[in-house]
Amino acid sequence: MEKIEGGCLCGQIRYQSDSKPLFTSICHCKHCQKQCGTAFSILIGVKKETLEITGEIKVYKDTGETGKPVYRKFCGKCGSPILSEVDMVPNLFFIKAGTLDSPKKLKPTKEIWTQHKLECVNIINDTDKFEYSGR
Repeated sequence: MEKIEGGCLCGQIRYQSDSKPLFTSICHCKHCQKQCGTAFSILIGVKKETLEITGEIKVYKDTGETGKPVYRKFCGKCGSPILSEVDMVPNLFFIKAGTLDSPKKLKPTKEIWTQHKLECVNIINDTDKFEYSGR
C-alpha cells in the first residue's frame, strides 16, 4: 500500500497520508465489536502527523480496556467509524480499515484482545495473537 486514502460512507469525511501503515492488526476488544457492530475491527496504524483529514469529525470519549481514554472518531452524518486515538499511544492514529478506498490488499500480522474473540471467528492462522488481560 503506497498511499492511504479513505473516508466515510456519505463522503463528508476524507483522509489521506503519503506514508505506509506502520502495522495492520485485528482487534477483538468488546469496544471495537460494539462500535463497528461486528465481531472485530481491522485497524491500520499511522503516525498522526502524516494523516490529513477533511470534514467535520465527531468524537466519542471512551475508556479502553486498560482504563485509559480512547477517542473514537466518526462521521456525525452517516455514523461511519473512521479512526481511534489512544492515550497509551499518543503519536498514532488507528484507522478503521473498512473506511479505506482500497483495503483489499491489507494483510494483518497480529490479533489483539483475543480473550474477546468470538469462537466462530477464525480469520488468519499465521498471525501473532495477544490476549491482553485488560484491567
